[in-house]
Amino acid sequence: MTIRIVRLGTPRAADEGLRIGTVRRPPRGVPKSEFASRDYYDVWYPDLSPTPELVAQAQAATDDKAWRAFVRHFRKEMGEPEPSRTLDLLAALSHQTNFSLGCYCEDEAHCHRSVLRELLAERGAKIA
Repeated sequence: MTIRIVRLGTPRAADEGLRIGTVRRPPRGVPKSEFASRDYYDVWYPDLSPTPELVAQAQAATDDKAWRAFVRHFRKEMGEPEPSRTLDLLAALSHQTNFSLGCYCEDEAHCHRSVLRELLAERGAKIA
């Protein structure tokens, strides 16, 4: 059993399980009834996405210093009680079932999902 960290809108792995969209907004121009069939997500969970202000900060991060500042702020957001409990729950569930978390960004290294990967690993999650 594992968590996969994925790019939303890409083909699913055979054993991927439930796909959770950790994005601030649903995909544009896609009917809600087609989110899952178009490989975006089965469940939308924006609580694990950066705030709109942090999304803008991440998009404006053109160097390592700016990216590290984004990571520091996003980690602080994810350290708040509700997101922290959610991450604990997902880490525990990763030992029981397969599921995936994702975002639209092309480059995971410059996406909040890379931080989610780290936070989940720190909690002992099983990550593919």
